[in-house]
Amino acid sequence: MKQSEREWTLLSITIMLVCWNNRVPPCLVFPQVMSQWDLKEAFVSNLNGTTLQEVALGSLIGPLCYLLRGLILILYYRAKGTLVFPHPQISHLLLDFSVLTLPIVLASTVLSSVLLHVTVGLVAVSAGLCCYVNSSPCARRRPNALGAFLQSHVKFRQVPFVTLSRVFVNVITAISILAVDFPVFPRRYAKTETYGTGVMDFGVGAYVFVNALVCPEARRRDNSGSNLTKQLVSVWPLVALGILRLASIKMTGYPEHVTEYGLHWNFFFTLATVRVAASLVFAVFPAGWSWALAVLISGSYQLALEYPGLKDFLFHSTDRQSSFIHANREGVFSVLGYVAIYMAGVQVGLFLMQPRSRVGQWLPVIVKLLLGSLVLYVALCLCQNLLEPVSRRLANLPFCIWTVAQSLLFISCLAMADGVLLFSAWTSDCGPLPSSWSSGASGKTCDEAEHCLVQAVNRNQLLFFLVANVLTGLTNSVVDTLSCSSVCSLCVLLIYIFTTCSVIHVFHLCRITVKFW
Repeated sequence: MKQSEREWTLLSITIMLVCWNNRVPPCLVFPQVMSQWDLKEAFVSNLNGTTLQEVALGSLIGPLCYLLRGLILILYYRAKGTLVFPHPQISHLLLDFSVLTLPIVLASTVLSSVLLHVTVGLVAVSAGLCCYVNSSPCARRRPNALGAFLQSHVKFRQVPFVTLSRVFVNVITAISILAVDFPVFPRRYAKTETYGTGVMDFGVGAYVFVNALVCPEARRRDNSGSNLTKQLVSVWPLVALGILRLASIKMTGYPEHVTEYGLHWNFFFTLATVRVAASLVFAVFPAGWSWALAVLISGSYQLALEYPGLKDFLFHSTDRQSSFIHANREGVFSVLGYVAIYMAGVQVGLFLMQPRSRVGQWLPVIVKLLLGSLVLYVALCLCQNLLEPVSRRLANLPFCIWTVAQSLLFISCLAMADGVLLFSAWTSDCGPLPSSWSSGASGKTCDEAEHCLVQAVNRNQLLFFLVANVLTGLTNSVVDTLSCSSVCSLCVLLIYIFTTCSVIHVFHLCRITVKFW
């Protein structure tokens, strides 16, 4: 970064701090110094992230909300004869939004300073409801209930906690891409400039990882040539969205954080490139080699970064005009790290997609996910001490390890929550819950599944992401996000995410699946 650019960034931040301390919009006090776009760009620049512990703690909110929502539904099923939801389509949407989405919005904004208390509170409420559900007179009493439960059979079309992880990553991403423009969203949660671990940094890597869990290779569709052809065809929506985003930004003059991906690159191009690159690799190597490929790619890329010149080029070069590579160096080179993350996701997907019919067969799976996360966190500590800190901008080896470790922790927590819900539903004999395992011993079906917000988002994940991006752009064009109070910011965020969820919910109720290929 040039000296003038450093001084300009320092001046921008100083102006914003002075204005916030005096509760005055910066554009009103210094109209000649900085435009609103300049302020927004400075607002998301030069950030250092938060701690690994806070990111891990925050990832517990989703599983706890899912557990709480399931326990509430069990109590509802028990009282179904006397308690009926009016207008079930609307009632279930409001329930899911209030229990699954609202706590995440609050925990990432106004309650971020008391995140530990929020987590403990959710644990306490969930534990209390769980004890009540399993100890009430309505619960079935069986000799050796736990042993019988572990031997019971489960049935599902998709591994429930894999679906949940993909949906939660989408929802959290949708919340963050708008919330980051408001002062109520902690700066430590936003994407880091060079090194650091922000919540949004993890979100970027997790988006790649969870989508790899269900790719054709992970689902053992081993026709490599066919998979490559399908991926080349299926990525066109991502390329189109990337081009549309680029064109809209250039035409509207929307603030660009150039050091995030480059002048022309964006995350849509990264997703498309990763999927095509992974398919090319799998056309040569079997999917069972994914772990080795992930280690080889991330390790080789880290060695290249350590070689004199490449890291300096990525961090300190001021040349954005010489070539496409110079203009978009961050986006182009970080693809290697994301490909490694994708490969790791494929290997985990292969492991999770193995056929298992009994509850007891899933317990070792959860244990192995937790152990894998622990081992990777130890490796992360070693890498940060011996090599360099986590850098999303580089997508270096520590970033790859952190993304996979945190993703495994998140998925295993969802699996544990789902296991608790399955046991509670089993003892209550209330039938299957939406977006959860269902007992093979029960012939009941889940009528509420058609009203489930999780299933709605899962049906149209790319459309959900697209709607969120469109609404984010519209909101930024009509709302002065930097000048909003905490209450105003929260209201705008809730209206935005509720609108996004409602659109997807309507598509789900109409049984419309939007496919672009």
